[in-house]
Amino acid sequence: MSATGTSTQHVVVIGAGIAGLAAAHRLLDRGARVTVLEASERVGGKLLPGEIAGVRVDLGAESMLARRPEAVGLAREAGLGDRLQPPSTATASLWTRGALRPMPKGHVMGVPGTASALAGVLSEEGLARIERDAELPRTEVGDDVAVGEYVAARVGREVVDRLVEPLLGGVYAGDAYRISMRSAVPQLFQAARSHASLTEGVRALQAQAAAGGQAGPVFMGIRGGIGTLPLAVADAVRARGGEIVTGAPADALRREPGGWRVMAGGRELRADAVVVAVPAPVAARLLAAESPQAAAELRTVEYASMALVTLAYRRAEARLPEGSGFLVPPVDGRTIKASTFASNKWGWIAEEDPGVVVLRTSVGRHGETEILRRDDAELVEVSRRDLKEATGLDATPLETRVTRWDDGLPQYPVGHHARVARIREHVSRLPGLAVCGAPYDGVGIPACIASAYAAVDQLGGDLSAVQELTAHPVQSLHGGAGE
Repeated sequence: MSATGTSTQHVVVIGAGIAGLAAAHRLLDRGARVTVLEASERVGGKLLPGEIAGVRVDLGAESMLARRPEAVGLAREAGLGDRLQPPSTATASLWTRGALRPMPKGHVMGVPGTASALAGVLSEEGLARIERDAELPRTEVGDDVAVGEYVAARVGREVVDRLVEPLLGGVYAGDAYRISMRSAVPQLFQAARSHASLTEGVRALQAQAAAGGQAGPVFMGIRGGIGTLPLAVADAVRARGGEIVTGAPADALRREPGGWRVMAGGRELRADAVVVAVPAPVAARLLAAESPQAAAELRTVEYASMALVTLAYRRAEARLPEGSGFLVPPVDGRTIKASTFASNKWGWIAEEDPGVVVLRTSVGRHGETEILRRDDAELVEVSRRDLKEATGLDATPLETRVTRWDDGLPQYPVGHHARVARIREHVSRLPGLAVCGAPYDGVGIPACIASAYAAVDQLGGDLSAVQELTAHPVQSLHGGAGE
């Protein structure tokens, strides 16, 4: 594809999750002819609309970061601008130390600027440990460091265990003591590099955010569910002449003179360029013949599995606490790791049937496989038991749904940024090939879309976006600075 974007070359996009669809949408903007191949029978990947008790809900991701432009911008381009809707409430809680406690404000990914910000969540000993940060010598972070390891060294394990873990776990379903600070919380990594004291660095970030005056909601939803976004983008792709083929898993990818040959479900396509927008294990298999080095790196990407339990109740029988829901620190030993009070959080859910209350829980973290071996009925039962203990909710649900996301979330361990740089270096040696999606630059929706746009730019000869993302991944969760 030419750098001017006026080429009518044929580009095959492998994968119709939000990254693949965003890439296809952008390629059509650049004048390409596009074919999207999707292994499953539906588009959308981890974005899945559904229904429970007659009410539309999300059975996958349910919100997107609004303080980056990519996701909200794509929604508007796909005709969903009038359906964008911020949460009705952003007030969340922590279920910790035997009670629902208000989520502290004035922190960056759980790390406070002052000990007082975590009063009520931490013990007196934990608060006193935070104060010691100012007296400690600088902790060198080198090229990367685990979030939990660094934060615990500076302000104590209690901050990690009670706050950082549940916040990070909500995004990665991972272990804070393994997750890369550089890749998962880049703003905190930069603060650690530029300040001797972590709390001082957090206060600087908070001051910077306040001076920047970021307005508007942190997160955004879509009336009818975030799961309607990929459907709308797919419709826009088809309306502009793009082809989307579902039930067509790509079997092989081969470089040949002047382009690429893609084999998919008995079908063979010739392409001038290919965008690979699939999970790391699938990408590894597809790239094994042409880039064994990239494939080897991709095989090292680990994934976490999880399940979402969605429950609907009669409003007259279900009194929920105020707020959007709660997170659960793993150290508290509960089964569920979070609960979203969907009817409180999203006005459109409450409006669809005022007599129904919808909430959901999530279970499963990286390496935590035993819970996910249980059948759906058992996951519903343990969710109800924890919900009763946390909120007092003891009604019988009208309906329940269990959605399993096996190997759904790629893990970003220490050194992830270097692995991504190596993968891209290997891929760059093959003209007309680019990779994008959650295994690389961030697991959130804006991150996946940014990754897709960078891949399209790369095919057009512009490497600046890829280089920027590789050096500075997109943070997938707002860290609370200035709040």
